[in-house]
Amino acid sequence: MPAHHHRAQRNEEECNQSAAARYAAFQSRQRRSRTAAARFEKTLSFALDDFQREAIDALEDDSNVLVAAPTGAGKTVIADFAMFLAQERNVKAFYTTPIKALSNQKYHDLAAVYGEDRVGLLTGDNSINSEADIVVMTTEVLRNMLYEHSTALNALRYVILDEVHYLADRFRGPVWEEVIIHLPASVKVVGLSATVSNVEDFSQWIASVRGETKLVVSERRPVPLEQHVLVQADDHTEPEVIDLYRRDGKGAQTTQLNQELVLRLSQLDRQAARRAGAGRHAHASKKVGRERVAGRDGKPMRHTPRRWAVVDELNYLGMLPGIYFIFSRNGCDQAVDQCINAGLELTTDEEAARIRSIVDEMIDGQLSRADLKTLRFSQFRFALEEGFAAHHAGMVALFRQIVERLFEEGLVKMVFATETLALGINMPARCVVVEKLEKYDGTGHVSLTPGEFTQLTGRAGRRGIDTIGHAIVVDHAGFLPQTAAALSSKRVYPLHSSFKPTFNMAVNLLNASDYGTARVTLDHSFAQWEANESATALEAQMATLKKALDGYEKAFRCQNGDFKEFMTIRMNLADLQKGERRQLKHAVFTSEEARKTAWRSLDQRIAALKKQEQEHPCRDCPDLQQHLKWGHRWAREARELQRVNNRYDSRTGSVARQFDRICALLSQLGYLERFDEGDTVDYRLTERGQLLRRIYSEQDLVLAEALESGLLDDLDPASLASVLSGIVYEARRGAGGEPRNYPGGAKGRILNTARAITALRGQIGFMCADNGLDDPPKLDFGICDIVFEWASGRDLATVLYDVDLTGGDFVRCMKRLADVLQQVAQTGVFRGEAGEKLAATARRAHDAVNRGIVAYSGIE
Repeated sequence: MPAHHHRAQRNEEECNQSAAARYAAFQSRQRRSRTAAARFEKTLSFALDDFQREAIDALEDDSNVLVAAPTGAGKTVIADFAMFLAQERNVKAFYTTPIKALSNQKYHDLAAVYGEDRVGLLTGDNSINSEADIVVMTTEVLRNMLYEHSTALNALRYVILDEVHYLADRFRGPVWEEVIIHLPASVKVVGLSATVSNVEDFSQWIASVRGETKLVVSERRPVPLEQHVLVQADDHTEPEVIDLYRRDGKGAQTTQLNQELVLRLSQLDRQAARRAGAGRHAHASKKVGRERVAGRDGKPMRHTPRRWAVVDELNYLGMLPGIYFIFSRNGCDQAVDQCINAGLELTTDEEAARIRSIVDEMIDGQLSRADLKTLRFSQFRFALEEGFAAHHAGMVALFRQIVERLFEEGLVKMVFATETLALGINMPARCVVVEKLEKYDGTGHVSLTPGEFTQLTGRAGRRGIDTIGHAIVVDHAGFLPQTAAALSSKRVYPLHSSFKPTFNMAVNLLNASDYGTARVTLDHSFAQWEANESATALEAQMATLKKALDGYEKAFRCQNGDFKEFMTIRMNLADLQKGERRQLKHAVFTSEEARKTAWRSLDQRIAALKKQEQEHPCRDCPDLQQHLKWGHRWAREARELQRVNNRYDSRTGSVARQFDRICALLSQLGYLERFDEGDTVDYRLTERGQLLRRIYSEQDLVLAEALESGLLDDLDPASLASVLSGIVYEARRGAGGEPRNYPGGAKGRILNTARAITALRGQIGFMCADNGLDDPPKLDFGICDIVFEWASGRDLATVLYDVDLTGGDFVRCMKRLADVLQQVAQTGVFRGEAGEKLAATARRAHDAVNRGIVAYSGIE
């Protein structure tokens, strides 16, 4: 609503107030007009929503702020105010994002507002104006700055954590918690989150770590979202878009399932059954023509609409531009081809010319002709000119950025995307299409969660452009309208911590504080907060059990002696006779003598307890049987209390105990030195520990041990890059493991080093198991030959010829490898002459890897 409409509404309301009330309202407006929030609001071309005003007021009042709102609701306005406030107060603000693409996009947005001289960018690839007052960065960069006590943190007062619900991500989520815990107390945190169901718990945790925190929740979408289902009887009829929910008298969708949809699906089921019957009578197999007529459960299957037919129908209905989510990279690429082959055109001649101009401008000087040919650029551009594009992680970043820009400008009308597009990238659409309500998660097909469905469909409806957004589920095998209805609820999914201590985290904590302080720090993690919250329920259970035990103890009070002691002896005796005997039967002994000794010891302990039980005074009590009746109930509850106690102990302090185990292992390996002073334990970093501090990788300890043992010392740059690819490469869907060949052959240095590091990883795995820690991830040298060729100077066309590796996956892996090589280069100072020599090799390897399409960052 325009600002002048708000003023008119306010004036009308004030006319109906008393004089005193009008004067109080006037004073309130006067006070607000002098605030930074009011000055900020004057710079905007739109009026703020209530939740935005509530959040910026709290931030100006020096509170941390957590904002939870749907995609497109305008959460970033609060982040913009934090930076406005930083500029007014002459302090620094950092804007952090989970991925580099988001950082790059935000850098361009802020540079356009504040000027390139006042905005910086820090990612693994780029360092631009890093001392600026406003710096955009990935969360990992900020975490590293905190551990290194960077001078760039001086005068920092505001940190925006965009997409903070990413904290639940298994691989990178823990970094968010490290940042929230370690930021200086003077820094205020602005968290921007999706609407998660336990946001109150998350807010309380932030408050427990950082002080007063204002939670602002808005569940109102700025553009209402309507839910539909697209069905099609067969290839010869037009697709139909049917509402998922019934409409009320005003035409708005309700929360009741649309019975017309249920009836239409029932009709299509009967048609499918008739088709299946006709197929059987014709002695056909389970396929009639190209169409499958039976699903996995053997039931007749409705016709699944073709992708091109879906797009054609949505275009006819005026629902484009749209994003069509397909949970397969190949599926996205095939969908583009299918639309082109069907002869669809979504652009005018003028739009096609404009598209070609933008694409050629963005490509100019970035890639060689050979690289463009390898990446099938001509087909990519032709599809863009027709209005279609794919968007997935298998594409190189430059191509994805081209798609994003063209879609934002309204030139590309349909993007076929995997779910990675749902994370943060600014690509709102009029409609979002979801092909299926299940996806492949790497191990099997799993149903979408309400959170995932909401994240995908949240892009539908462009603020200021569309009056309604449309979320469309395409009919598919096994589809039930009740499933779609269940997925589209408001408060959708809980946010759970993925935090756990790592070897690198341990040495960085101990570099900055003593052992006791480090343990307290870890007790402040959201992971421990959640564990403690679940422990609260166990506390109540323990209190109930203790009350029951007190009652039983009163019931079996014995005048002859301590009946509780008598029952404890009987319980211990039962444990030895059953539990320990069973364990000894399955135990492995080093010798026959050791086995006999163990059994002899057990028999002696059993005999001693039997004697105690026989001689106990309660045994002669005339009411023994009555006491035993209560005693057996007491014993049952006592065992349950012990089990609950164990569960309680495992949850309280569980993160710190994991840290203890890590410290014990690092001490064994010489990364830490232990000091015992009375009852106080402390650890200090050795030179090895300082080396480990510089390695941020899932394979941190494996890489540190490989460096310390000298396994990498004599490798040339290309060979070093080839070997270290095994640290960073993760094959998709179970592929990988071994390359086509190891450069240098069976007796070459690369294969020998790879085997040595694999053996080293196995040894570390055994040590982790002994200390109650998880194994390090497996190594994968599946592309070491490709990496060797690239690091040796071969072009992209050569290294990707006839291999099952997309350009996007290759570039992503090379960027991660370049990052690890930089880390290796920084460790030289800790290993003397050999270390410095390896550091020089790592720098040359980094330059050999980080070139051409790999070095492209999208920042001009």
